Amino acid sequence: MKLWAGRFQKELDPSVNDFNSSISFDGRMVFEDIEGSIAHATMLGACGIITEEESRTIKTALQGIAADLKNGTLQLDPNAEDVHTNIESVLTERIGAVGKKLHTARSRNDQVALDIRLYLRGKIGELDASVKTLLQTLITLAEKHTDTIMPGYTHLQRAQPITFAHHLLAYAEMLTRDRGRLKDCNTRMDALPLGSAALAGTTYPIDRKMTAQLLGFSDITHNSLDAVSDRDFCVELASALSILMMHLSRFSEEVILWCSSEFKFVTLDDAYSTGSSIMPQKKNPDIPELVRGKSGRVFGGLMTLLTMLKGLPLAYNKDMQEDKEAIFDAVDTSLLCLSAFNGLMSTITVNKDNMKKASLSGFLSATDCADYLVKKGLPFRDAYKIVGQLVALCLELDTDLEHLPLAEYKKISGVFDTDVYEEIALEKIVKDRKVDGGPAPEAVKKEIERLGKSL
Repeated sequence: MKLWAGRFQKELDPSVNDFNSSISFDGRMVFEDIEGSIAHATMLGACGIITEEESRTIKTALQGIAADLKNGTLQLDPNAEDVHTNIESVLTERIGAVGKKLHTARSRNDQVALDIRLYLRGKIGELDASVKTLLQTLITLAEKHTDTIMPGYTHLQRAQPITFAHHLLAYAEMLTRDRGRLKDCNTRMDALPLGSAALAGTTYPIDRKMTAQLLGFSDITHNSLDAVSDRDFCVELASALSILMMHLSRFSEEVILWCSSEFKFVTLDDAYSTGSSIMPQKKNPDIPELVRGKSGRVFGGLMTLLTMLKGLPLAYNKDMQEDKEAIFDAVDTSLLCLSAFNGLMSTITVNKDNMKKASLSGFLSATDCADYLVKKGLPFRDAYKIVGQLVALCLELDTDLEHLPLAEYKKISGVFDTDVYEEIALEKIVKDRKVDGGPAPEAVKKEIERLGKSL
């Protein structure tokens, strides 16, 4: 029987029941629903709205339901309208009329607003732990490669020499910001909506702050209309996850390039690669490709939530049932990708020699060659033009700046001397970039230490 059946003279059409039902996806909040109900029953008893004995009876029965669900002796009814109806029906079956008193001073509107907060609060903890694990993996890998020189790119063209550690820590910075956004989401989610009832609160003398304390909330919501219709926290979490997945997608794109035959910077572990059904030589980077592809699912969840909410008047509307599948899928997908990507990066093999070889071509020392002239007293723009002429000469002679004879240097500018070769050596170029946040081993080690402490 529906909780709202008293007003209606007809049974709900089966097709409408299927369309209206949310048990298939909100059933995952069953333990949060029970947790919220236990706190609510405790408060009702303490405030004298129901007797202490009735409160104890309800709480004991709810704890029994939770235990039976965990051990598998009780299953959620797939024909129930939602998780709240399901639990209340089982409760009433077990303890009779006393069970019907549980819903005093609350509505499914504030009940579901509570459940989803409780559920996502736990998931944010899981997400943060997964991001932290990936961060630790990147830091550990970076520690091994503070001296591994590789090309840094702009426009996907070789630009200046950096270290592999420095490149990894760029993503560590992104992930650190992602952790901050997850923390911010949790902060704004940390308010109890229960007690707002359908939209206008209740006339019962409830103690909302007591319920908040029982459930670990630091505050209560302060407007009943907003409390039952607010899904900002879902949008904010979906947004944070979209940014996180965008970061993972960018990283995936680079890993895919690095393990290609054209780059050969890294080799993926066999346990995190797949083959071809027809080409026996293939070793495909399916994990980063799937992470890159799955980012679209998370972005889609954010768009779903924004579109669902954009035209809703206050307070609760049934449209808001669509919040759960979108945010649940965004959370599930992000957790799945974080786990797979961490496994990938923790088993990757770095081909240092290929990275160094790539750094020796593409005129990565050109900027430092110009800086060499600046140190000799030339204006930077003049130095820039001279080095541009040198690069053109190297291309004509099929050589590079490191191997261009000094006589050719002097044809372009008499300022050059034998010390130019020392100034444009890759190791020196990288080592001298020890400004805070730079790629020099000295600077990178400081950042590794700082990031390690932040974990």
